[in-house]
Amino acid sequence: MNSILIVLPILTLLMFELGLTLSPSDFVLIAKRPKAMLTGMFGQLIILPIIACALAFMFSLPPIFFIGVMLIACCPGGSSSNIFSMLAKGDVALSVSLTAVSSIITLFTVPVIMEWTTEYVGAAVGVHLPVGNLLVQNLFTMLLPIVLGILCRLYLPTAATKIDKVLSKLAFPALMLLAGIFFVQHYHTIVDNFALIGMCVGILCLLP
Repeated sequence: MNSILIVLPILTLLMFELGLTLSPSDFVLIAKRPKAMLTGMFGQLIILPIIACALAFMFSLPPIFFIGVMLIACCPGGSSSNIFSMLAKGDVALSVSLTAVSSIITLFTVPVIMEWTTEYVGAAVGVHLPVGNLLVQNLFTMLLPIVLGILCRLYLPTAATKIDKVLSKLAFPALMLLAGIFFVQHYHTIVDNFALIGMCVGILCLLP
């Protein structure tokens, strides 16, 4: 089964759903509170990948897992982070703005960081990341759906609300479907390395 044929349509729909949850006001905070925004983005875009890289070296991860851990660290925080901020009585407005901004910026930073990662450790396993192709792919499969979602919410609010109600219910099952597909395809690898990878990723999640 070619998982890409399943992943890309689901990913595009999820990005459109993300766009439906965003509005231009979510990006205003970067001008009103630049210090807080820059600190948050620095922690997410710089510090977290550095921590991931240090952990990967500490656990002596094989190249392919090294790349995977770095990819986890580079990905943006999702909308669930806003819920956790609310439960922790944190700055929800800042969390929402960070989610909005990071969702756009990481479309460009992830390929760059992952290109360095694959150049550094990927040669040993024959992994090469065509960063130019990935940037173009991100523009069409991720950025464009996000922008369309934002525009839909801005100019067609009634339709956006109805669409959001449907897609929001499908988002989690869709993610679980993707996780299930990859788990089945790589079952033996996951089971054989669960202790090592689980501990490394667990620490990565808890440290920040």
